[in-house]
Amino acid sequence: MTRHLDTIIEIASHYDTIVLDQWGVLHDGTQPYGAAIEVLSELKAAGTRLAVLSNSGKRAAPNAERITDMGFEPDLFEHVMTSGEALWADICDLHIPEMRFFAIERSEGDARHWARGLDIELTQSLQDASAVLLMGLPDGSKLPDWTGFLEDALNAQLPVYCSNPDRQSPRMDGPVISPGALGFAYRDMGGKTVFYGKPYEPIFRSLEKALGKQKLLMVGDSLEHDISGGHAAGWDTLFVRGGLYADDFCQAGIDETLTRLCTDKSCAAPTYSIEVLK
Repeated sequence: MTRHLDTIIEIASHYDTIVLDQWGVLHDGTQPYGAAIEVLSELKAAGTRLAVLSNSGKRAAPNAERITDMGFEPDLFEHVMTSGEALWADICDLHIPEMRFFAIERSEGDARHWARGLDIELTQSLQDASAVLLMGLPDGSKLPDWTGFLEDALNAQLPVYCSNPDRQSPRMDGPVISPGALGFAYRDMGGKTVFYGKPYEPIFRSLEKALGKQKLLMVGDSLEHDISGGHAAGWDTLFVRGGLYADDFCQAGIDETLTRLCTDKSCAAPTYSIEVLK
């Protein structure tokens, strides 16, 4: 049964390293959540190792810079791992055969910046590509807007490499769709989608290798990705109720809502839950 916490400090000493999701846990994409900086600084001072594991299509360095720009100390996190970093590494190591990518990005230039150091071509048209790089979606995107594009990619039999499997991301004004929504839609249409990031095991093992084998706690607000992935990796998990599913917990009690959500998402119950990181 899930244990509900008032503060993460209650159980921090049980773990060698605490691994945190980014959006919905540390910040809402615009600003840090209330006590997040304070409590993590306290844990760091007490000797707890901290790391970030994020389903971000961008590489690790820009994500670390974003976190620092929001007020978190530059040396707070021992390691930052992103799904975009994992995909970049696989292309660099020639584990992916395609070399010409049509990129879907949140902001113009994101893909060019991400691809630095890779011997690949970013094409201007889908017809010239051998694969699709799905790393972000422009603000305001809606799934039906992409139906025609997905049909064209399917007709061309292009694989889609999705470096952010999240279907939704929390924002200050409410959740927005994320690249994973397109990736899963393409797979449902019969296309080939290769996902990088949580809940898939390789990214958890990659972080374990970087940190050394330890007792790890995964902190996240996505039952599908953070909690399911953490459990599959053999980690304990802490579910943040005030992130992606905040509205659900306003409708009914904690245990009732958590049970319903875990059933809906086919997810084992988290080890712990907390309203927000504090």
